[in-house]
Amino acid sequence: MSNRGNKPLKVALLGCGVVGGEVVRLLHEQAEDLTARIGAPLELAGIAVRRPGRNRGELPVPDSIFTTDPLALVKRDDVDIVVEVVGGIEPARTWLTEALRSGKSVVTANKALLAEDGATLHDAAAESGADLYYEAAVAGAIPLLRPLRESLHGDTITRVTGIVNGTTNYILSKMCATGAGFSEALDEATALGYAEADPTADVEGFDAAAKAAILASLAFHTRVTGADVYREGITEVTAADVASAAAMGCVVKLLCIADRTENGVAVRVHPAMIPSTHPLASVGDAFNAVFVEAEAAGQLMFYGRGAGGAPTASAVLGDIVAVARNRIAGVSARSESSYADLRIQPMGEIVTRYHISLDVADKAGVLAAVAGVFARHGVSISTVKQSGRGNDAVLVVVTHTATDAALAATVAELRGMDMVREVASVMRVES
Repeated sequence: MSNRGNKPLKVALLGCGVVGGEVVRLLHEQAEDLTARIGAPLELAGIAVRRPGRNRGELPVPDSIFTTDPLALVKRDDVDIVVEVVGGIEPARTWLTEALRSGKSVVTANKALLAEDGATLHDAAAESGADLYYEAAVAGAIPLLRPLRESLHGDTITRVTGIVNGTTNYILSKMCATGAGFSEALDEATALGYAEADPTADVEGFDAAAKAAILASLAFHTRVTGADVYREGITEVTAADVASAAAMGCVVKLLCIADRTENGVAVRVHPAMIPSTHPLASVGDAFNAVFVEAEAAGQLMFYGRGAGGAPTASAVLGDIVAVARNRIAGVSARSESSYADLRIQPMGEIVTRYHISLDVADKAGVLAAVAGVFARHGVSISTVKQSGRGNDAVLVVVTHTATDAALAATVAELRGMDMVREVASVMRVES
Protein backbone atom coordinates (compact mmCIF):
# COMPACT_ATOMS: atom_id res chain seq x y z
CA MET A 1 0.00 0.00 0.00
CA SER A 2 2.93 2.37 0.65
CA ASN A 3 3.99 4.62 -2.20
CA ARG A 4 7.20 6.31 -1.09
CA GLY A 5 9.33 8.63 -3.13
CA ASN A 6 8.17 10.78 -6.01
CA LYS A 7 6.41 8.10 -8.08
CA PRO A 8 3.11 9.49 -9.44
CA LEU A 9 -0.11 8.35 -7.82
CA LYS A 10 -2.59 7.22 -10.47
CA VAL A 11 -6.20 8.40 -10.16
CA ALA A 12 -9.19 6.73 -11.86
CA LEU A 13 -12.13 9.12 -12.19
CA LEU A 14 -15.60 7.60 -12.57
CA GLY A 15 -17.90 10.24 -14.02
CA CYS A 16 -17.15 13.51 -15.76
CA GLY A 17 -20.26 15.63 -15.39
CA VAL A 18 -20.39 18.98 -13.63
CA VAL A 19 -18.47 17.79 -10.56
CA GLY A 20 -16.13 15.43 -12.40
CA GLY A 21 -15.19 18.12 -14.90
CA GLU A 22 -14.34 20.49 -12.05
CA VAL A 23 -12.19 17.79 -10.43
CA VAL A 24 -10.25 17.38 -13.68
CA ARG A 25 -9.78 21.15 -13.99
CA LEU A 26 -8.57 21.52 -10.40
CA LEU A 27 -6.17 18.59 -10.70
CA HIS A 28 -4.64 20.30 -13.73
CA GLU A 29 -4.60 23.89 -12.45
CA GLN A 30 -3.28 23.00 -9.00
CA ALA A 31 -0.93 20.21 -10.05
CA GLU A 32 2.23 21.87 -8.70
CA ASP A 33 0.71 22.76 -5.34
CA LEU A 34 -0.91 19.35 -4.98
CA THR A 35 2.42 17.64 -5.61
CA ALA A 36 4.00 19.77 -2.87
CA ARG A 37 1.19 19.02 -0.42
CA ILE A 38 1.15 15.29 -1.08
CA GLY A 39 4.82 14.55 -1.71
CA ALA A 40 4.16 12.98 -5.12
CA PRO A 41 2.35 14.03 -8.29
CA LEU A 42 -1.21 12.99 -9.09
CA GLU A 43 -1.81 11.59 -12.56
CA LEU A 44 -5.15 10.75 -14.18
CA ALA A 45 -5.05 7.11 -15.27
CA GLY A 46 -8.44 7.29 -16.97
CA ILE A 47 -11.89 8.84 -16.90
CA ALA A 48 -14.93 6.56 -17.20
CA VAL A 49 -17.91 8.10 -18.99
CA ARG A 50 -21.06 6.87 -20.72
CA ARG A 51 -20.57 8.99 -23.85
CA PRO A 52 -16.87 9.47 -24.68
CA GLY A 53 -17.61 11.59 -27.76
CA ARG A 54 -19.58 14.20 -25.82
CA ASN A 55 -18.26 17.75 -25.96
CA ARG A 56 -16.63 18.38 -22.57
CA GLY A 57 -15.51 21.93 -23.17
CA GLU A 58 -11.89 22.77 -22.60
CA LEU A 59 -10.92 19.96 -20.23
CA PRO A 60 -7.12 19.72 -20.20
CA VAL A 61 -6.94 15.99 -21.00
CA PRO A 62 -6.51 14.00 -24.22
CA ASP A 63 -9.45 12.11 -25.75
CA SER A 64 -7.57 8.85 -25.27
CA ILE A 65 -7.99 9.07 -21.49
CA PHE A 66 -11.76 8.47 -21.69
CA THR A 67 -13.22 4.97 -21.42
CA THR A 68 -16.69 3.43 -21.31
CA ASP A 69 -15.54 0.50 -19.13
CA PRO A 70 -15.41 1.74 -15.51
CA LEU A 71 -14.85 -1.71 -14.01
CA ALA A 72 -11.82 -2.36 -16.21
CA LEU A 73 -10.41 1.01 -15.19
CA VAL A 74 -10.96 0.24 -11.50
CA LYS A 75 -9.22 -3.12 -11.86
CA ARG A 76 -6.06 -1.72 -13.42
CA ASP A 77 -3.01 -2.61 -11.35
CA ASP A 78 -1.47 0.84 -11.71
CA VAL A 79 -4.47 2.69 -10.22
CA ASP A 80 -3.96 3.93 -6.65
CA ILE A 81 -7.06 6.05 -6.05
CA VAL A 82 -10.60 5.63 -7.40
CA VAL A 83 -12.81 8.74 -7.41
CA GLU A 84 -16.56 8.24 -8.01
CA VAL A 85 -18.88 11.12 -8.86
CA VAL A 86 -21.51 9.22 -10.86
CA GLY A 87 -24.07 8.64 -8.11
CA GLY A 88 -26.76 5.99 -7.73
CA ILE A 89 -26.60 2.58 -6.09
CA GLU A 90 -25.59 0.28 -8.91
CA PRO A 91 -23.21 -0.08 -10.64
CA ALA A 92 -21.36 2.34 -8.33
CA ARG A 93 -21.48 -0.15 -5.45
CA THR A 94 -19.86 -2.84 -7.61
CA TRP A 95 -17.11 -0.51 -8.80
CA LEU A 96 -16.24 0.83 -5.36
CA THR A 97 -16.42 -2.54 -3.63
CA GLU A 98 -14.00 -3.94 -6.22
CA ALA A 99 -11.64 -1.00 -5.69
CA LEU A 100 -11.67 -1.28 -1.90
CA ARG A 101 -11.25 -5.05 -1.84
CA SER A 102 -8.17 -4.69 -4.02
CA GLY A 103 -6.69 -2.15 -1.60
CA LYS A 104 -7.28 0.97 -3.66
CA SER A 105 -8.23 4.19 -1.89
CA VAL A 106 -11.75 5.41 -2.67
CA VAL A 107 -13.13 8.95 -2.71
CA THR A 108 -16.86 9.26 -3.39
CA ALA A 109 -19.60 11.88 -3.31
CA ASN A 110 -22.33 9.22 -3.50
CA LYS A 111 -24.67 10.01 -0.61
CA ALA A 112 -27.41 7.67 -1.87
CA LEU A 113 -25.10 4.64 -1.85
CA LEU A 114 -23.56 5.52 1.51
CA ALA A 115 -27.00 5.96 3.07
CA GLU A 116 -28.47 2.77 1.61
CA ASP A 117 -25.51 0.41 1.88
CA GLY A 118 -22.51 2.16 3.36
CA ALA A 119 -21.93 -0.98 5.42
CA THR A 120 -20.76 -2.89 2.34
CA LEU A 121 -18.22 -0.23 1.48
CA HIS A 122 -17.00 0.15 5.06
CA ASP A 123 -16.63 -3.60 5.46
CA ALA A 124 -14.65 -3.86 2.22
CA ALA A 125 -12.39 -1.00 3.33
CA ALA A 126 -11.82 -2.59 6.73
CA GLU A 127 -10.97 -5.98 5.22
CA SER A 128 -8.26 -4.60 2.95
CA GLY A 129 -7.10 -1.64 5.04
CA ALA A 130 -8.05 0.78 2.27
CA ASP A 131 -9.19 4.36 2.72
CA LEU A 132 -12.83 5.36 2.14
CA TYR A 133 -13.43 9.12 2.16
CA TYR A 134 -16.68 10.92 1.33
CA GLU A 135 -16.58 14.52 2.53
CA ALA A 136 -18.37 15.68 -0.64
CA ALA A 137 -21.40 13.47 0.07
CA VAL A 138 -22.85 15.97 2.56
CA ALA A 139 -22.97 19.78 2.36
CA GLY A 140 -20.67 20.29 -0.62
CA ALA A 141 -17.55 22.28 0.23
CA ILE A 142 -18.36 22.61 3.95
CA PRO A 143 -15.71 20.73 5.97
CA LEU A 144 -18.13 18.77 8.13
CA LEU A 145 -17.68 15.00 8.02
CA ARG A 146 -13.99 15.01 8.89
CA PRO A 147 -14.55 17.15 12.00
CA LEU A 148 -17.27 14.70 13.08
CA ARG A 149 -15.07 11.71 12.33
CA GLU A 150 -11.77 13.09 13.64
CA SER A 151 -11.80 16.46 15.43
CA LEU A 152 -14.76 15.58 17.68
CA HIS A 153 -13.85 11.91 18.09
CA GLY A 154 -12.91 12.46 21.73
CA ASP A 155 -16.20 14.17 22.55
CA THR A 156 -19.80 12.99 22.87
CA ILE A 157 -22.07 14.53 20.26
CA THR A 158 -25.64 14.88 21.47
CA ARG A 159 -27.40 16.54 18.55
CA VAL A 160 -26.88 17.48 14.92
CA THR A 161 -29.36 19.86 13.29
CA GLY A 162 -28.87 20.99 9.74
CA ILE A 163 -30.07 22.58 6.54
CA VAL A 164 -28.45 20.22 4.04
CA ASN A 165 -30.42 20.76 0.83
CA GLY A 166 -29.89 23.98 -1.08
CA THR A 167 -32.91 23.61 -3.35
CA THR A 168 -35.45 23.42 -0.55
CA ASN A 169 -33.72 26.13 1.43
CA TYR A 170 -33.90 28.45 -1.57
CA ILE A 171 -37.61 27.70 -2.02
CA LEU A 172 -38.47 28.27 1.63
CA SER A 173 -36.31 31.41 1.78
CA LYS A 174 -38.15 32.80 -1.23
CA MET A 175 -41.54 31.95 0.29
CA CYS A 176 -40.51 33.71 3.49
CA ALA A 177 -39.16 36.82 1.75
CA THR A 178 -41.91 37.34 -0.81
CA GLY A 179 -45.01 35.52 0.46
CA ALA A 180 -44.95 33.28 -2.62
CA GLY A 181 -46.54 29.85 -2.62
CA PHE A 182 -44.57 26.63 -3.00
CA SER A 183 -45.21 26.18 -6.74
CA GLU A 184 -44.22 29.74 -7.57
CA ALA A 185 -41.01 29.51 -5.54
CA LEU A 186 -40.17 26.13 -7.11
CA ASP A 187 -40.60 27.58 -10.60
CA GLU A 188 -38.14 30.34 -9.76
CA ALA A 189 -35.66 27.86 -8.29
CA THR A 190 -35.88 25.79 -11.48
CA ALA A 191 -35.38 28.82 -13.71
CA LEU A 192 -32.25 29.78 -11.76
CA GLY A 193 -30.82 26.26 -11.90
CA TYR A 194 -31.23 25.54 -8.19
CA ALA A 195 -33.80 22.79 -8.83
CA GLU A 196 -33.56 19.81 -11.16
CA ALA A 197 -36.09 19.20 -13.93
CA ASP A 198 -37.42 16.46 -11.63
CA PRO A 199 -37.07 17.98 -8.14
CA THR A 200 -38.60 15.03 -6.27
CA ALA A 201 -35.43 13.94 -4.49
CA ASP A 202 -35.00 17.43 -3.09
CA VAL A 203 -38.52 18.65 -2.34
CA GLU A 204 -39.70 15.32 -0.90
CA GLY A 205 -36.70 15.14 1.43
CA PHE A 206 -34.94 12.06 0.01
CA ASP A 207 -31.67 13.92 -0.56
CA ALA A 208 -31.67 15.38 2.95
CA ALA A 209 -32.60 12.00 4.48
CA ALA A 210 -29.57 10.34 2.89
CA LYS A 211 -27.33 13.06 4.28
CA ALA A 212 -28.98 12.79 7.69
CA ALA A 213 -28.19 9.07 7.79
CA ILE A 214 -24.52 9.75 7.05
CA LEU A 215 -24.30 12.50 9.67
CA ALA A 216 -25.99 10.38 12.34
CA SER A 217 -23.75 7.39 11.61
CA LEU A 218 -20.62 9.48 12.13
CA ALA A 219 -21.91 11.47 15.08
CA PHE A 220 -23.26 8.56 17.10
CA HIS A 221 -20.93 5.68 16.08
CA THR A 222 -23.94 3.71 14.91
CA ARG A 223 -24.89 2.44 11.49
CA VAL A 224 -27.88 4.48 10.31
CA THR A 225 -29.39 3.95 6.87
CA GLY A 226 -31.70 6.12 4.83
CA ALA A 227 -34.55 3.74 5.70
CA ASP A 228 -34.02 4.58 9.40
CA VAL A 229 -34.70 8.27 8.79
CA TYR A 230 -38.23 9.64 9.19
CA ARG A 231 -38.87 11.84 6.15
CA GLU A 232 -41.30 14.55 5.10
CA GLY A 233 -40.80 17.00 2.24
CA ILE A 234 -41.88 20.60 1.75
CA THR A 235 -44.55 20.20 -0.94
CA GLU A 236 -47.34 20.73 1.59
CA VAL A 237 -45.83 23.90 3.08
CA THR A 238 -48.08 26.86 2.26
CA ALA A 239 -47.71 30.62 2.28
CA ALA A 240 -50.10 30.58 5.25
CA ASP A 241 -47.70 28.30 7.17
CA VAL A 242 -44.84 30.69 6.51
CA ALA A 243 -46.98 33.64 7.61
CA SER A 244 -48.04 31.81 10.80
CA ALA A 245 -44.41 31.09 11.58
CA ALA A 246 -43.52 34.76 11.12
CA ALA A 247 -46.32 35.75 13.50
CA MET A 248 -44.71 33.48 16.11
CA GLY A 249 -41.25 34.96 15.51
CA CYS A 250 -40.20 31.87 13.58
CA VAL A 251 -39.14 30.82 10.10
CA VAL A 252 -39.81 27.56 8.25
CA LYS A 253 -36.84 25.38 7.30
CA LEU A 254 -36.43 21.82 6.07
CA LEU A 255 -34.31 20.37 8.85
CA CYS A 256 -32.36 17.19 9.29
CA ILE A 257 -32.26 16.42 13.00
CA ALA A 258 -30.26 13.66 14.63
CA ASP A 259 -30.56 13.22 18.40
CA ARG A 260 -28.79 10.96 20.85
CA THR A 261 -31.28 10.18 23.59
CA GLU A 262 -31.52 7.84 26.56
CA ASN A 263 -33.40 5.43 24.32
CA GLY A 264 -31.09 5.44 21.31
CA VAL A 265 -30.71 7.50 18.16
CA ALA A 266 -33.53 9.47 16.53
CA VAL A 267 -33.04 10.75 12.99
CA ARG A 268 -35.62 12.74 11.03
CA VAL A 269 -36.06 15.13 8.12
CA HIS A 270 -39.10 17.41 7.94
CA PRO A 271 -40.12 21.05 7.65
CA ALA A 272 -40.24 22.83 10.99
CA MET A 273 -40.75 26.24 12.50
CA ILE A 274 -37.64 27.47 14.29
CA PRO A 275 -37.16 30.73 16.23
CA SER A 276 -35.76 33.56 14.13
CA THR A 277 -33.00 33.86 16.75
CA HIS A 278 -31.68 30.36 16.02
CA PRO A 279 -28.39 30.35 14.08
CA LEU A 280 -29.97 28.26 11.30
CA ALA A 281 -32.83 30.73 10.81
CA SER A 282 -30.63 33.23 8.97
CA VAL A 283 -29.26 30.66 6.50
CA GLY A 284 -30.79 31.80 3.24
CA ASP A 285 -30.96 30.99 -0.46
CA ALA A 286 -29.13 27.80 -1.51
CA PHE A 287 -26.66 27.79 1.38
CA ASN A 288 -26.27 24.90 3.81
CA ALA A 289 -25.46 24.94 7.51
CA VAL A 290 -25.14 22.33 10.22
CA PHE A 291 -25.40 23.01 13.96
CA VAL A 292 -23.58 20.47 16.15
CA GLU A 293 -23.99 20.14 19.91
CA ALA A 294 -21.43 18.20 21.95
CA GLU A 295 -20.91 17.68 25.67
CA ALA A 296 -17.45 19.24 25.92
CA ALA A 297 -17.17 21.39 22.78
CA GLY A 298 -20.61 22.91 23.20
CA GLN A 299 -22.29 24.38 20.13
CA LEU A 300 -20.54 24.45 16.74
CA MET A 301 -21.77 25.86 13.43
CA PHE A 302 -20.64 24.81 9.93
CA TYR A 303 -21.80 27.03 7.06
CA GLY A 304 -21.18 27.40 3.35
CA ARG A 305 -22.20 26.45 -0.17
CA GLY A 306 -23.73 23.00 -0.07
CA ALA A 307 -23.84 22.15 -3.77
CA GLY A 308 -22.52 23.06 -7.19
CA GLY A 309 -19.66 21.81 -9.31
CA ALA A 310 -16.81 23.84 -7.85
CA PRO A 311 -17.75 23.55 -4.14
CA THR A 312 -18.33 19.80 -4.39
CA ALA A 313 -15.14 19.32 -6.40
CA SER A 314 -13.25 21.21 -3.70
CA ALA A 315 -14.40 18.65 -1.12
CA VAL A 316 -13.52 15.78 -3.47
CA LEU A 317 -10.04 17.19 -4.01
CA GLY A 318 -9.52 17.57 -0.28
CA ASP A 319 -10.27 13.86 0.13
CA ILE A 320 -7.95 12.97 -2.75
CA VAL A 321 -5.11 14.83 -1.03
CA ALA A 322 -5.85 13.08 2.28
CA VAL A 323 -5.88 9.55 0.86
CA ALA A 324 -2.87 10.28 -1.34
CA ARG A 325 -0.82 11.40 1.65
CA ASN A 326 -1.89 8.26 3.51
CA ARG A 327 -0.65 6.11 0.64
CA ILE A 328 2.68 7.93 0.59
CA ALA A 329 3.00 7.30 4.35
CA GLY A 330 1.84 3.69 4.05
CA VAL A 331 -1.09 4.17 6.44
CA SER A 332 -4.86 4.26 6.23
CA ALA A 333 -7.54 6.02 8.23
CA ARG A 334 -10.22 4.07 10.03
CA SER A 335 -13.24 4.54 7.79
CA GLU A 336 -15.99 3.70 10.26
CA SER A 337 -16.69 3.74 13.97
CA SER A 338 -19.91 1.86 14.71
CA TYR A 339 -19.05 0.40 18.10
CA ALA A 340 -21.95 2.09 19.91
CA ASP A 341 -24.60 0.24 17.88
CA LEU A 342 -27.37 2.33 19.42
CA ARG A 343 -31.05 1.55 18.96
CA ILE A 344 -32.81 3.47 16.20
CA GLN A 345 -35.90 5.12 17.70
CA PRO A 346 -39.15 5.19 15.70
CA MET A 347 -40.63 8.60 15.02
CA GLY A 348 -43.57 7.93 17.35
CA GLU A 349 -41.24 8.06 20.36
CA ILE A 350 -39.74 11.43 19.46
CA VAL A 351 -40.77 14.30 21.71
CA THR A 352 -41.70 17.41 19.74
CA ARG A 353 -44.20 20.27 19.47
CA TYR A 354 -46.88 20.90 16.85
CA HIS A 355 -48.40 23.93 15.18
CA ILE A 356 -51.88 22.92 13.97
CA SER A 357 -54.26 25.05 11.91
CA LEU A 358 -57.92 23.98 11.87
CA ASP A 359 -60.86 25.22 9.82
CA VAL A 360 -63.84 24.77 12.15
CA ALA A 361 -67.50 25.68 12.46
CA ASP A 362 -67.87 29.03 14.21
CA LYS A 363 -70.25 28.03 17.00
CA ALA A 364 -70.31 27.54 20.73
CA GLY A 365 -68.51 24.52 22.15
CA VAL A 366 -66.04 24.02 19.33
CA LEU A 367 -63.01 25.20 21.26
CA ALA A 368 -63.92 23.05 24.26
CA ALA A 369 -64.42 20.00 22.04
CA VAL A 370 -61.10 20.53 20.31
CA ALA A 371 -59.33 21.02 23.63
CA GLY A 372 -60.88 17.79 24.84
CA VAL A 373 -59.29 15.84 21.99
CA PHE A 374 -55.85 17.14 22.96
CA ALA A 375 -56.50 16.27 26.60
CA ARG A 376 -57.59 12.71 25.78
CA HIS A 377 -54.24 12.06 24.11
CA GLY A 378 -52.21 13.69 26.85
CA VAL A 379 -51.11 16.64 24.72
CA SER A 380 -50.90 19.97 26.53
CA ILE A 381 -51.87 23.13 24.64
CA SER A 382 -49.47 26.06 24.81
CA THR A 383 -51.43 28.69 22.88
CA VAL A 384 -54.70 28.96 20.95
CA LYS A 385 -55.61 31.67 18.47
CA GLN A 386 -59.09 31.89 16.91
CA SER A 387 -60.25 34.14 14.08
CA GLY A 388 -63.75 34.25 12.58
CA ARG A 389 -64.58 33.83 8.91
CA GLY A 390 -68.33 33.94 8.29
CA ASN A 391 -69.90 30.71 9.51
CA ASP A 392 -66.44 29.21 9.88
CA ALA A 393 -63.43 30.02 12.01
CA VAL A 394 -59.72 29.27 12.02
CA LEU A 395 -58.17 27.77 15.12
CA VAL A 396 -54.38 27.79 15.41
CA VAL A 397 -53.09 25.57 18.21
CA VAL A 398 -49.47 25.33 19.35
CA THR A 399 -48.74 22.47 21.72
CA HIS A 400 -46.25 21.82 24.45
CA THR A 401 -43.90 18.89 23.91
CA ALA A 402 -45.39 15.41 23.60
CA THR A 403 -44.51 12.22 21.79
CA ASP A 404 -45.02 12.37 18.06
CA ALA A 405 -47.34 9.36 18.31
CA ALA A 406 -49.63 11.22 20.72
CA LEU A 407 -49.64 14.28 18.49
CA ALA A 408 -50.37 12.20 15.39
CA ALA A 409 -53.26 10.46 17.16
CA THR A 410 -54.64 13.85 18.19
CA VAL A 411 -54.57 15.10 14.60
CA ALA A 412 -56.20 11.90 13.37
CA GLU A 413 -59.12 12.34 15.80
CA LEU A 414 -59.48 16.01 14.90
CA ARG A 415 -59.83 15.06 11.24
CA GLY A 416 -62.77 12.84 12.13
CA MET A 417 -64.77 15.51 13.98
CA ASP A 418 -67.89 16.89 12.29
CA MET A 419 -67.23 20.40 13.54
CA VAL A 420 -63.69 20.39 12.06
CA ARG A 421 -64.03 21.27 8.39
CA GLU A 422 -60.37 20.66 7.66
CA VAL A 423 -57.03 20.19 9.36
CA ALA A 424 -55.43 22.80 7.12
CA SER A 425 -51.85 22.51 8.33
CA VAL A 426 -49.70 20.47 10.68
CA MET A 427 -46.08 21.43 11.30
CA ARG A 428 -43.53 20.66 13.98
CA VAL A 429 -42.00 23.42 16.06
CA GLU A 430 -38.34 23.09 17.10
CA SER A 431 -36.81 25.22 19.82
